[in-house]
Amino acid sequence: MTQLHRLPTDALRVEPWANGGGSTTVLATGPDGSAWQWRLSLAQIDQDSDFSTLADTRRQFVPLDAPVSLHFAHDKVTPLLRLQRASFDGVDAPRAVLADGPTRAFNLMLRGQAEGEVIARPLNGAMVMSGSTSARWFMHVLAGQATLKTGDEQLPLAQGESAWIEPVGGQSWRIDGGGEIVLVRLNH
Repeated sequence: MTQLHRLPTDALRVEPWANGGGSTTVLATGPDGSAWQWRLSLAQIDQDSDFSTLADTRRQFVPLDAPVSLHFAHDKVTPLLRLQRASFDGVDAPRAVLADGPTRAFNLMLRGQAEGEVIARPLNGAMVMSGSTSARWFMHVLAGQATLKTGDEQLPLAQGESAWIEPVGGQSWRIDGGGEIVLVRLNH
């Protein structure tokens, strides 16, 4: 059996960036909010901005609305199209340069032994996800709508809504809909 849980919108909180350059909506942290090993968030980037330096943190960053170029030390530049992921060490804090105006960005931050992956993609019809007892999933509907399905359980989600998918016993689950989604796999 798989359990589906909508993320309550009243659970979301906005926090200032550690360097004071903007704010981020924290979607979830775990396993402990104050000493998290993983953190999921949505950042609003309105202007070229420096990332906060975060020691002992690995980051995955996905621009959601417009391309972004990440400018790292030693003249390394990583151009990203929307929905394209970059992974980097939080100590190597880049500068985000906006070529086509403001964007939101999805962030996965990992510490210690935590492992995970962000997948941002279009949704057109159905996706079947194989179950695993070693991972839990998070889904955010970026655009359009989606319905999570497993067994007799269904959970419809509209644009801007998020949910947890917790496979039990390795049961597969399914996503139906149209639009764009962000999936995050977190290993236990």
